[in-house]
Amino acid sequence: MDFDRYAVIGNPIAHSKSPQIHAEFALQLRQTLEYSRLLGALDDFSGDVQRFFADGGKGLNVTVPFKEEAFALAAERSVRAEVAGAVNTLLVVDGRLYGDNTDGIGLVRDLSINHAFPLGGARVLLLGAGGAARGVMMPLLEAGIGQLALANRTAAKAEALAERVNNWQLSGVRCQVTGCGLAALGGQQFDLIINATSAGLTDAVPELPAGCVAPGGWTYDLLYGEHPTAFQRWSQTQGAAQSLNGLGMLVEQAAEAFWLWRGLRPNTAPVIAQLAA
Repeated sequence: MDFDRYAVIGNPIAHSKSPQIHAEFALQLRQTLEYSRLLGALDDFSGDVQRFFADGGKGLNVTVPFKEEAFALAAERSVRAEVAGAVNTLLVVDGRLYGDNTDGIGLVRDLSINHAFPLGGARVLLLGAGGAARGVMMPLLEAGIGQLALANRTAAKAEALAERVNNWQLSGVRCQVTGCGLAALGGQQFDLIINATSAGLTDAVPELPAGCVAPGGWTYDLLYGEHPTAFQRWSQTQGAAQSLNGLGMLVEQAAEAFWLWRGLRPNTAPVIAQLAA
C-alpha cells in the first residue's frame, strides 16, 4: 500500500519530536500516512526539497537552519510567511510550491486556548529580533494585544524590525510596535514576556532589568526541554504567575500544518499531555 508521505527537514534533525506528534494526529483522525525525519544537506536544501516532492512527497515541515531558504524556494507564500520572512511548512498547490509559517498561530493557540491567557489588550514584550521573533509577531498583533515592545541585545535590530512591522498595515491591527535595547526596558512592566532568543541554548537569559514582569504577569519561552529552561527559572525569581515553555506551541504549529495538508484539525490536548509526560 502506498502511503501519503510527509517529513520534517532540518540539520540536525534526530532530536525532532515531529514524527511522534504527526503519528498521534494520524492515529486520532484515522489517517494513513508516513512521516519521517529528513537530514537536509547544508549546501543543497533546494535539491533535497525538489527530490522529496518529485518522488511523490505531500508535505514538509522545515526547521533550523532552513526556514529562510524555504521562504526563498516557495513560489507562493501566505501573508504570515511573508511577514515572518521564513517558511516552516511546504506543500504543492496547483503544481506550485506553497510556503506557510505556522509558528505564530501555534503560539497564540497555546496561550489563548490551552492556557486561557487573555491576549486582548495585553502589554507584550517580545525578546529577540531574529526569525523566531518575526514568525510570531503577526498572529500576536491579530489576536488584539494592546502593546508590542520588541527588545534585542542590539537595539538597532529591534528598532528596524519595529519600523518594518508598523509599515505592514495589517487589517484590523491598531497596535503600535516599538523597538529598543534590553537596558531601555527599565521601569516598564508587561503582562506577557516572550523569549524568542537563542540564549537558552547555552543556559543563559537575556539581560533584562528587574521588575519587567507586571503583577500577575506571565512569561513564555519558545524553547522547551525536560526541565525548566533558564528563562523559566529567571521568570520564577521575578514572580511570574505562569512560566510556560514552547512544547504546546510545537504541537499547535504541527496541528496547523496537519490541517493545511489534510484538511483536518487534530485535538492537541492529549498529544501535549503525552509529550509533557
